[in-house]
Amino acid sequence: MRYSYIHNLECPKCNKYYSAKEIQQLCSCGSPLLARYELDKLKHVLSKEDLKGRENSLWRYHEVLPVLSEENVKTLGEGMTPLLQINEAGEKLGFQHLYLKDEGLVPTGSFKARGAAVGVSKAAELGVKELAMPTNGNAGAAWSLYSAKAGIRAHVVMPLDAPEITRKEVSVSGGELYLVDGVISDAGKITAQLIKDNGYFDASTLKEPYRIEGKKTMGYEIAEQFGWELPDVILYPTGGGVGLIGIYKALLEMQELGWISGRLPRLVAVQAEGCAPIVKAYLEGEEESDFWDNSETKAFGINVPKALGDFLVLQSIYETNGCAVAVSEEDLTKAQQLVAKSEGLFICPEGAATIAAAEKLRESGWLGKKEKVVCLNTGVGIKYPDTVEYTAKYMGKIHS
Repeated sequence: MRYSYIHNLECPKCNKYYSAKEIQQLCSCGSPLLARYELDKLKHVLSKEDLKGRENSLWRYHEVLPVLSEENVKTLGEGMTPLLQINEAGEKLGFQHLYLKDEGLVPTGSFKARGAAVGVSKAAELGVKELAMPTNGNAGAAWSLYSAKAGIRAHVVMPLDAPEITRKEVSVSGGELYLVDGVISDAGKITAQLIKDNGYFDASTLKEPYRIEGKKTMGYEIAEQFGWELPDVILYPTGGGVGLIGIYKALLEMQELGWISGRLPRLVAVQAEGCAPIVKAYLEGEEESDFWDNSETKAFGINVPKALGDFLVLQSIYETNGCAVAVSEEDLTKAQQLVAKSEGLFICPEGAATIAAAEKLRESGWLGKKEKVVCLNTGVGIKYPDTVEYTAKYMGKIHS
């Protein structure tokens, strides 16, 4: 049986096709490209029951991933993260069925490992030797570490305010680190210049087609972990929005394969009040977002003033009857503390934003008490030590 059933790449705007056997970036019209698979053939040779007994990683879905040969897979065991029912926190927030998909347990400590595993594996298969990318921290760390495993040189540009541990992950893995006094869009400008001057492969969000393929496996896992009975709602912290786009892509693929049926989960894009371009566009009924000036939030991973794939994020929301919601810094901090104190889970600020958003939507009546709700925690809280205050009783020095 074939390892991958990838057929080609397609532009979601102008419908132009590209080969998946050559290095590709954006479509000639400027849009991101999406991987398409021969699902009509695959559904006759692979059933969801065939997944039983496969390796407990995202590569269990290799037929719908873009790497053509198993020998080109660069893996650290990423994927199949826990889907936990958080009962005490859920009860306090008014839910009977609140779940947390905990991505903090993958290699590198964040969901970015999924996109890096698949993106780097495909880049290596296509012969890439050096890549460059802007990052808010975690993606750069993940791509640097996976690039090291693949023998690829990574050039990573991140804002000065990015979590310090992510800088160290880039450096320790041999990546070239560049710091910029600004936000992710400023890092993007420097990355573009590096690529122009040196001919590096552009691994920026959605400027290569395969990061999204790694992220979409969260959707496959959620469906499988629920026994192919989908939840009612999935809340996702949204910066570049690749995870949300990917989950929606996975849902559509599973529909075509015949693995799921019925109404799709309502998808919710969660942002911070200090950087909410998707929320603003949603509330105004727009198909694309405007650049968000002076963006700021402690949930650094979602501090993205303008996402290249914003039209795809909004499409996934509209087509599933979902919504976009912004939460305050105070509310996401309270949510982070609630989950830690009631469930023993130290989640990242971005993940906490989804918990705060669930509470906000429950109070407004948009979410029902009995609905099955999944919140995505996209990273481990210990990667953000400066975002949490602590108290201690000083006991003095013990003299022998």
